[in-house]
Amino acid sequence: MALFPELRRRNVLKVALLYLIASWLALWFVENAGEALGLPAYAETATIVALAIGFPIAMWFAWVYEITPGGLRKAATVDQTQSIVYKTGQKLNAATAVLGVLGLLAFLGQGMLPKFEFLVPAPPTGDAPVSAGTPAEIRSLTLENGLKIIVWPDHDIPNVVMYNYVRAGGRNGYPGITGLAHFFEHMMFLGTESMEPGEFDKTMEAAGGANNAYTSYDVTVYQDWFPRSALEVIFEIEADRLENLQIYEEAVDAERQVVYSERRSGVDDNNWSKLYEQMNATAFVAHPYQFPIIGWPSDIESWTIEDLTDFYRTYYAPNNRTMIFTGDVTPEEIFEMSEEWFAPIPTEDEPPPIRTVEPEQLGTRRIEVLATAQTPLLHVAFHAGSATDPETLPLNLLLNILVGGESSRLHRLLVEEEELVLDVGAFQYEGFDPGLMYFYLTLPPGGDVAVVEQRLLEELQRVAAEGVTTAELAKARNIVLADFWRGLATIDGKADALGRYEVFLGDYELLFQAPAQTESVSVDDIRQAAAIFNTQNMTVGVLRQQPDNEAKAEE
Repeated sequence: MALFPELRRRNVLKVALLYLIASWLALWFVENAGEALGLPAYAETATIVALAIGFPIAMWFAWVYEITPGGLRKAATVDQTQSIVYKTGQKLNAATAVLGVLGLLAFLGQGMLPKFEFLVPAPPTGDAPVSAGTPAEIRSLTLENGLKIIVWPDHDIPNVVMYNYVRAGGRNGYPGITGLAHFFEHMMFLGTESMEPGEFDKTMEAAGGANNAYTSYDVTVYQDWFPRSALEVIFEIEADRLENLQIYEEAVDAERQVVYSERRSGVDDNNWSKLYEQMNATAFVAHPYQFPIIGWPSDIESWTIEDLTDFYRTYYAPNNRTMIFTGDVTPEEIFEMSEEWFAPIPTEDEPPPIRTVEPEQLGTRRIEVLATAQTPLLHVAFHAGSATDPETLPLNLLLNILVGGESSRLHRLLVEEEELVLDVGAFQYEGFDPGLMYFYLTLPPGGDVAVVEQRLLEELQRVAAEGVTTAELAKARNIVLADFWRGLATIDGKADALGRYEVFLGDYELLFQAPAQTESVSVDDIRQAAAIFNTQNMTVGVLRQQPDNEAKAEE
């Protein structure tokens, strides 16, 4: 009879040993597999607390079952080889041996322990394209925080390009904070909690990389070019400035002066930009495209730290950005690194939408700018569509016919044949909202602005009435398509094109439908799109030499 109490006491000790070894393995599992399984940061602490509470409970049950008089009485009438005590002891021996071996392996080398790989999710592979014409190697992934990442591998050279599109531009300003998106283009290259001002550029350059950025009416785009070997460095410093930018008074005041100086040289002392700024402020009476991207002088001088903090938190959140990677990478490695570096950045509420729609123009608007100028400038703008409007592509082809090179219609007419202007050019702004078809002409000293305006309008209205020839359209198509394919020949061109189509048209796969869409544009499509060339829809701006008496008065 004395054998069974001894076995029972040993069973209690075995339970204690088994519990301690199992607890150690449980902690090891949480520490090594917790991050991959998405466990919260407090999982390890919670496990320790649960195990600490569970130990005395387990020991109490073992004591009650094995040591109490009720448990001992069970041994009186049962053959020892068939008893619960004996079987329990055997099971505890086996379990202790197994866990003991695992513990010994852990002690000798953690690499020999099971990795629980069947529980660890594989790196994300992203979504494959759905259109047949899209390169099959492209992948896209949207992180849980809303950041969308698109990867187009190209292994010709060991370099990588990253474009980071932030949906914040001149249109996201309003009186009091105009130009704030452009200001952040400067601020993003300053310090963070872990990097001193200027350290971002130094770190990138030391890794063999280079960077730039630009701001438009709709977006701010950050561009990195770097060798494949710098991937980890780029992810680390990009994640740092996207989450931990330091906005402090001294840096803001210093950069404010830099931007103000940029405005003086780029706008105030530049006749073309000076007139362009006034044209937009005149052509748009309601929509925020009327505000200069760089901002009005009084706003540059008066931005507050609170303005900057709110703008950064709202517009630089991951759910308001799209990142493009092209070059010598694989989607799997980019997505895995993005999960590590970018996924922890918290999402924010969606930025307030731009609800203002520019009302229909009801007549010609005119603006005159007086400046020190030897050659008069004439700018003429017509309200057109957004990037997604069906008329945008025909108008782009028409622009090539009108101003695309020395054989274009307007160059031949106004520069070569009638010698009314020194230069003529045009562009169409394709943004989130309807923009402008914009013509700009430089006249010779003493040139007659009224005559040039009349001849320009006559030619534009002739296109609207008669259209263009099939030969002109074929030539424009060839030029546009050649430029298209030439752009996709480099990893930088790939990143730029993917980003523009994803951000402005809503789907990067539309990029690969562009050639067919260009081929499908007809002469009649162009004639219909040219209907925007009417005086009711026109804004005219003239920059001319100010009278001598006014110039002397200013001096």
